[in-house]
Parts: sequence; structure tokens; C-alpha cells
Amino acid sequence: MHPNHSRRLRLSLCLIATALLGACASTRLTDSWFDPTFSGGPFQKWIVVAAGGGPVSVRTLEDTMTAKLRARGVAAVQGYRFLPDGAANQQQLDAAVTQSGAEALMLVHLRRVETRTQVSTTMVPAGVGGFGWWGPYGGWVAVPDVSTYQIAMVETMVYKVAGQQLVWSGVTQTFDPGSTSQEAPAFSTLILDSLAAHALVPPAKG
Repeated sequence: MHPNHSRRLRLSLCLIATALLGACASTRLTDSWFDPTFSGGPFQKWIVVAAGGGPVSVRTLEDTMTAKLRARGVAAVQGYRFLPDGAANQQQLDAAVTQSGAEALMLVHLRRVETRTQVSTTMVPAGVGGFGWWGPYGGWVAVPDVSTYQIAMVETMVYKVAGQQLVWSGVTQTFDPGSTSQEAPAFSTLILDSLAAHALVPPAKG
């Protein structure tokens, strides 16, 4: 292979790898709803309750979200401080919210994790893979690339405790999720920025 073609191929492969790495573990808000009749200002005290996944994931997410709420100047407490490990019933949740003294309840529910398959085509010089030195001058060939990845779907709901009024809900998707400790900071920031757009929480400081 001609040195210039070899360098271009390596550069192309590096750019592809960089793009794929940049896409990994990205979270986006795919759908959201806000109650247009709600006119209250930012809630000043929150309780965050996560469901789905194991106890470690629940506690990590609740810790991260409450820390980011506090960084915005409001009080926040983790649901696990008032609830038993595992699934809680409605009576236990009601009691936890009352005991916390919160004005707003955030429920974060991992709905499901889907495994998907993607088939793409990469164009490479015909000389790659044993076509001889003539390859770079003989055109390009399509090489199929089959990959699998996971999508984690999470639903987040925010209630005004007084009257149990649902004021905001949103669905997020996380591409190829890693550990909760890796994903929770970006997820929490995304959700809180969306809530701030509706004045449900203060904007981020700085």
C-alpha cells in the first residue's frame, strides 16, 4: 500500500474510533411533559426516590441527584433514608414523603434496558486484506460491520407533594450505559437543567 493511502486509512479509522467513543454512555431526553397550569416557583425541599436496579444503584443515583440539587441552593434528601431496601409500597412511600417534609417528590424509575443490533458499512481501500499492492488504485470495497449495544430507558416524574400533583415527567435514553456512578452525574444534570427551564429548580450556579 502506498504510504499516503496507509496514513489516510489510519486517520479514518482513528476518527471513526473517536466518534464511537464520544457517543458511548451519552444520555439524552427523548420526551418530556410539563403541567401548563402549574405556576409555583422553585421547590425548596426535595426527596429523591429511585427504583429499578439494585440497592447500590439506587443509593448512588439518589446521592448524586440530591448533591446536585443542594449545589443549586435547595434542600434535598435521599429516599433510602426513609424507605426499606427493595420495592416500597404506596403506604411506605407516602410515609417517607411525609417524614421528609419535602415540598417535591422526584421519582426516578429504570423502565428497561434494551439490547439492539446495528449493521453499518465501512469503505476501505481494496488493497486492504490481501488484494496486493494494486489495491489503493483499484477502488474501495464495502466491509459490513455488525455491532450490538444497549439502551437504558429511564422515566423521571416530579410531584408537588401538596395535592400529589404531577408537574413534570420525562423519558431519557442512555447509550451503552456503564456503572451508575459513571452515568448518574450527567443524567442528574440533564434532568435538573430541564426542570430549571420550567422554574421547578434554580438554575445551576456559575
